[in-house]
Amino acid sequence: MKVQSQRPFVSTLPTDDTHPYRSKAWTPQDTEYDAWDLDVEGTIPTELAGVYLRNTENPLMPAIGRYHPFDGDGMLHSMSFADGEATYRNRFVRTAGLLAEQDAGEALYAGLAEAPHKTLADHGWGARTMLKDASSTDVVVHRGMALSSFYQCGDLYRLDPRTLEHHGVETWGGAFPAEGVSAHTKVDENTGELLFFNYSTDAPYMKYGIVNAEGELDHYIDIPLPGPRLPHDMCFTENYAILNDFPLFWDDEAMKAGYYVPRFHPDMPTRIAVVPRRGSTEDIMWFESDPTFVLHWINAYEEGDEIVLDGFFEEQPAPEPNPGDDLETMMFRYLDMHRMLPKAHRWRMNLKTGTCTEQHLSDRTMEFPMINQRVAGRPYRYSYNALPTKGWFGFEGIVKHDVVTGAETTYQLPAGVFNSETVMAPRPGSTTEDDGWLITFTSDMNTDESRCLIFEAEDPAAGPIASIGLPERISSGTHATWAPEDQLA
Repeated sequence: MKVQSQRPFVSTLPTDDTHPYRSKAWTPQDTEYDAWDLDVEGTIPTELAGVYLRNTENPLMPAIGRYHPFDGDGMLHSMSFADGEATYRNRFVRTAGLLAEQDAGEALYAGLAEAPHKTLADHGWGARTMLKDASSTDVVVHRGMALSSFYQCGDLYRLDPRTLEHHGVETWGGAFPAEGVSAHTKVDENTGELLFFNYSTDAPYMKYGIVNAEGELDHYIDIPLPGPRLPHDMCFTENYAILNDFPLFWDDEAMKAGYYVPRFHPDMPTRIAVVPRRGSTEDIMWFESDPTFVLHWINAYEEGDEIVLDGFFEEQPAPEPNPGDDLETMMFRYLDMHRMLPKAHRWRMNLKTGTCTEQHLSDRTMEFPMINQRVAGRPYRYSYNALPTKGWFGFEGIVKHDVVTGAETTYQLPAGVFNSETVMAPRPGSTTEDDGWLITFTSDMNTDESRCLIFEAEDPAAGPIASIGLPERISSGTHATWAPEDQLA
């Protein structure tokens, strides 16, 4: 392995840090690498061409007060493939918040678990909220550029997907929304469009828009809600966008006192909004279903008069705290998937009758789904889901789920090894949905190393066909994406 490295920023974290989300599998990095001639066990497919990108939370400063893992500064990891070779790079996302704290030499922001008024930052440079826009949640590639994003709405930061060279913030020709953009923007590979939403504490509380294949914001409408909500994801079909109003949102009384405390309202229904992709606010159809919270959708498509929507239904959106838990530990219960019990679930919404039916697709606890993006918004068969670790936010395996037959194929990692969100890279020219490869990063606590694993998507249980060494063990994180070669031009 050949490596070049740099430490462009100063970390003020304690060297003996014991915070559960700044140590062990969540130990942050402060070094940026370029690495090539990587150590490979097995064989990288010569047809595999494109970039696997993953976003992680890598704090340089501890945040004011209690620290939450989603407070960490965004760091992108890029593994480029071409001609049977791989090249690795990682870079901090140069957000305004990161640069402001580096200039100040101290933390300027209260974390997610603290009261926002504790933030010290001067918001004259345009921050939309009292939280730091860490751009550490998600990443997609649109019009050849990687866009990193933050789940509580902010800027989209532009980076070259291969080199991770920074290209500033997205502007969409000066039309970027004042409300910002939430994580989980959606790229429709069939049209070249990027669909997005945002949300805020001001009416109408949610908006939805489309950026066309030429990079122009050419559609932007209100999605009125009864009050401030906490949507995390959206979905789409060939002709419709799908948004939501879940009965888990900030407590009204706490908000009046300046605190943001989520509360589940089991007496309220889940509401799902279906709107033509370029429809108006007046065109929205609302469907009611059982109360829950969905962190991530899987896919949606049209079938006759119905919209079929798949996602992970949480059976316990607000799990009870354990006796004796302090405030920080109580907060972390929302990071343990085995306490919230997300199950693959299907909603069918009839556009003619206005009715909604629903059912579980699986009884297994899993989350963080990925699909072959060629079938996004269209009928599909397979999702590739993360197998959550009990007790904390981490993944310990991959589940290939056949949503038609219900069959599940599992690859379980050894104890002490944790994987990333696993992307599906279709084989060029493939004609079947699962003809391609699954790609993930792992963090091995036993050997203190990270590797990039490649599986045949047809049978991940057979184990990786290639394992590629990285220059350093990387931190756990959230979301990832695959961009094929033809999206990088």
